[in-house]
Amino acid sequence: MSHVAILIDGEFMKKRLSRRLKRFPDGEAVMGEISRIRSALGSPALYRVFYYTANPLTEKVTNPLDGSVVDFARTGSYRRNRRLITSLERLPDVAVRRGELVSRGWALRRRVADRLMKGNPKRLNAGDLTPQIDQKGVDMRIGLDIASLALKRLVSEIVVVTGDSDIVPALKFARREGLRVHLDLLGGGGRRELRVHADRVIS
Repeated sequence: MSHVAILIDGEFMKKRLSRRLKRFPDGEAVMGEISRIRSALGSPALYRVFYYTANPLTEKVTNPLDGSVVDFARTGSYRRNRRLITSLERLPDVAVRRGELVSRGWALRRRVADRLMKGNPKRLNAGDLTPQIDQKGVDMRIGLDIASLALKRLVSEIVVVTGDSDIVPALKFARREGLRVHLDLLGGGGRRELRVHADRVIS
């Protein structure tokens, strides 16, 4: 029997669904996308859904301009992300794979940087800065799981939900090992090098 594994870049999906739904997605919205994907492929047997994300930050950071403290564990973003992860963990045939979030200090907000680039200097205030947070380890985990699925012949096809072209080497490896590789961009265009290394782009 043909089995499919669905590998989801969680940050990518959250951004796309938030834009479409006009709200932060919940577990039901994510599972709706999984059902749509399986239907587009003719409803093959599901091996497993792998959802890649990171636990929300719990640390505190201090704004260098006014000394105010942001406690990430008390933010709405923390609560929403924690609730989503918990709901997905409890679903059958879903595995949550975790990278990590790292606080990298502070950065200018886009509108402030644009203003400065246009030669419109203005005294900075605390609200002009935003915490800079990077996600680490997710691409590596997606790539390792793709390689494991291919080498162990656990599935005959995979669907990768991402817009990140860093995953291209893993897609190429999977195809060389005989897997059918599908790409879902959740309605986005996607970079050419990502699209050309999939057997099919699900629209």
